[in-house]
Amino acid sequence: MEIKAMKKLLQNTDTRRIEFNNRFDKSLHYYFNKNDITNRNGGESKVNEHGKDEPLRSADNRVSSNYHQLLVDQEAGYVATIPPSVDVEDDSLNDKIKNTLGDNFNLRMNQLVVDAANAGVSWVHYWIDDNGQFRYGIVPPDQVTPIYSNDLDKKLLAVRRTYTQLNPDDGKYYKIHEYWTDKDCTVFKSLSPDYSDLTKLLDRFMTYDVATGMEIGTGNVLNHEFGRIPFIPFPKNKYERPDLLKYKGLIDVYDNVYNGFVNDVDDVQQVILVLTNYGGESLDEFKRALNEDKAIKIDSVGTGDKSGVDTLTIDIPVEARNSLLDITKSDIFVHGQGIDPSDFETNNATGVAIKMLYSHLELKASVTESYFRDGVNQLVRAIMNWLKVPDADGRTITQTWTRTAIQNDVEQAQVVSQVANVTSDEAIAKGNPLVTDWQQELQDRQDNIVKGDGYSNGQSLEDIDGNEDE
Repeated sequence: MEIKAMKKLLQNTDTRRIEFNNRFDKSLHYYFNKNDITNRNGGESKVNEHGKDEPLRSADNRVSSNYHQLLVDQEAGYVATIPPSVDVEDDSLNDKIKNTLGDNFNLRMNQLVVDAANAGVSWVHYWIDDNGQFRYGIVPPDQVTPIYSNDLDKKLLAVRRTYTQLNPDDGKYYKIHEYWTDKDCTVFKSLSPDYSDLTKLLDRFMTYDVATGMEIGTGNVLNHEFGRIPFIPFPKNKYERPDLLKYKGLIDVYDNVYNGFVNDVDDVQQVILVLTNYGGESLDEFKRALNEDKAIKIDSVGTGDKSGVDTLTIDIPVEARNSLLDITKSDIFVHGQGIDPSDFETNNATGVAIKMLYSHLELKASVTESYFRDGVNQLVRAIMNWLKVPDADGRTITQTWTRTAIQNDVEQAQVVSQVANVTSDEAIAKGNPLVTDWQQELQDRQDNIVKGDGYSNGQSLEDIDGNEDE
């Protein structure tokens, strides 16, 4: 792509990119506990008993509640603590895919869920390194601006990736603009917000002679052989809306009521004395008499006068505020589809009770999983294409997602025991509460059977004992 065309593309996508990034930044502020209540303090939760210049209302405490981070991390832990297992109906190929995904696949899935919750969509970029190894990484959502087709397929036509990079030669921060298609990547840089100084980043990629494979210089174009754009979206929902939009107003209400409550508690400690017909000469004399003599002198003008000392104090509507805080907190978890940790008071809860507790979170997690499945499939197919699997784009991929939740292990074990004789070994291994890797459990059981130390699902201990006696 030439400079003139790239400049036009950057200008045409800026409005959408800025709107998306502003929304993402707001989610990050709430994720890092920098709610709007702390804007006056530069995002810092701060206790300030004398923040306002008012006699009765001097307290200006601004402490934010971190409910957004709690709700986002709840779902990420529930969905992605155990990464989805992938089966392409070939054990050898399964192992190669698992090794390529790496040991930290679960951490990357967790970060994808967090990014998607904050931005509405998260992104994975993959490439082949200098050693010929398949690599992939998570791209911050505010760097990616996708360009889709307008048809019903909504095909990804191109990706604009913009980020800031320090140039060590002149000490300036440049905006780097990458333009990715299904064939190549072109890189530009700029300093001016209107891209008037947009130039090609000519030292970005090494160029090679096609015939000899020798290095012949550097350039700003990288020709890749993926046959598709090496960026994979992981949308949070159909409309790619961040979770914060569902309950931001409720969090703001909670913060306002809570901090107003704290301000009143601080302010109520300040008592203002109103003196009528005080007989002393100065306030200093009044303070001395009050501290030492525990009495003050008042001038009376006769029957019916109002001489004396009155107090100005603040009344706190405790019950009303407690009720409003409880209602708002409950609504935050309902709208955020999460679990309130302080509301779980049952002991030895049954499986049904636990499922009811997780019902809203499961609903949200199921939607996230359904949209993430397509992204995982694309990543696995990219790996299979790199491995030169002939039917990589058509091969069936089975994903198994495991939730991380509180469960009644005794009850679960009883259920497994009761259905053992009419259920497959695979289902039993998956349902066993003591098993973390059901595939390894099946292999261990098979090895034990071969050695004569174990028994299959269709054979009881009595049968084995009988056979040994014979």
